[in-house]
Amino acid sequence: MTLWSGRFSSPMDETLWNLSESYSFDHVLYEHDIRGSSAHVTGLAAVGLLSDEESSTLLSTLEQIRSEFESGSFVRAPGDEDVHMAIERRATELAGDVGAKLHTGRSRNDQVATTLRLFTRDALSEIARAGLFLVEILLEIGEKNEDAYLPGYTHLQRAQPVLLSHHLNAHAFALLRDVDRLLDTRDRLNVSPLGAGALAGTSLALDPTIAADLLGFDATFANSMDAVSDRDFVAETLFDVALMGVHLSRIGEELVLWTSAEFNFASLGDDFTTGSSMLPQKKNSDVAELARAKSGRLVGNLTGLLVVLKGLPLSYNRDLQEDKEPLFDSVRQVLLVLRALSGAFRSMTFNDDVAKSAADDQFLVAIDLAEELVAEGVPFRQAHEKVGKLVAKAVAQKRPLRDVVAATPTYQRFDHLFDEGEALVRRRSPGASGPGPRRDQAQRLRQSADEARQRL
Repeated sequence: MTLWSGRFSSPMDETLWNLSESYSFDHVLYEHDIRGSSAHVTGLAAVGLLSDEESSTLLSTLEQIRSEFESGSFVRAPGDEDVHMAIERRATELAGDVGAKLHTGRSRNDQVATTLRLFTRDALSEIARAGLFLVEILLEIGEKNEDAYLPGYTHLQRAQPVLLSHHLNAHAFALLRDVDRLLDTRDRLNVSPLGAGALAGTSLALDPTIAADLLGFDATFANSMDAVSDRDFVAETLFDVALMGVHLSRIGEELVLWTSAEFNFASLGDDFTTGSSMLPQKKNSDVAELARAKSGRLVGNLTGLLVVLKGLPLSYNRDLQEDKEPLFDSVRQVLLVLRALSGAFRSMTFNDDVAKSAADDQFLVAIDLAEELVAEGVPFRQAHEKVGKLVAKAVAQKRPLRDVVAATPTYQRFDHLFDEGEALVRRRSPGASGPGPRRDQAQRLRQSADEARQRL
């Protein structure tokens, strides 16, 4: 039996049932639905639509249903189309006519919208915490290897030397922006739709602020049609997660490169790598590859929902059922990636000597030669051309750039620029990659992380 069986003379066809049912995936919402229903019951009692005894019965019944879900003893009935229907059906079984009053003044439209906001609010907090944990690990690695440095790249070509901490901090700042977006989304969605009904409210004397306060919402809806049809908060969450996934993919790509034999800048622990079914020597950084691959799935979930939403008239349409699976999937996948990458980085060994050798590539001193000439008054474009000719000569003659500079009387005074680590130390401008700006950058990063934790 469905909740609307009074209107119909025949049961739902099996093919429509298979298309319509959502319990198979939305049962994960049971905790949030029970939380919302409990607040709704309290609100009904506060305005006299339930007696104190009825309210107490319903609240204890909902707690029993919660226990059944948590213990795994809850049994889905054949007519339970979704988790919301299942909980109401079970409440009626346990409490009789009192259970049948649970849905007073409420539609599945505002019920589902409320439940999904509660779930999404919790999910955003969980993802933000996992993101901050990865940020902390990146900071730890930088501090543990404070003197380590490697080449920084543009176009995947060696460009200038950078501290390892500087490189990892770049990823940490991107993740902090992700966390900031997640928390902004959480703030925006924190509006209760409960009391909007199917689309136009109700004639009953409900006070939506009662349930909103109990559920920790900052406000109640202003427009009932918008309240039941709005899924901006789901789309925004999927965008935030997709962009975080892009950042995690970039981290994964670099781990793949760093742990290859060609780079050999780092290696991951055996507990975060895999082998080959055929090649005995292989040690594969699958964790990084999967982090890279999951981003496509996250972007796909966002795109899919936006296409669903783009043509819907007001107010509620069943199309909105398609908001849940991409949301649940994106939340699960991004948490898997965040936690796995956190473990992978903690297992990482950074091959300092190899990275330093690459970063001390003499051609990476070219910009320092040019800037020394600038400091002496040479216009930058002229300095750039002069040093470019020295580089071209070294390449053509297959000689070290230092030897070419030393053999050119007008540039011999710059020989010290080629000393080990000198090019790194000279990166001293604010926010730069050298040891000088490191402390200020770390302080700013930790301050931003602390502020995000306070918001959580």
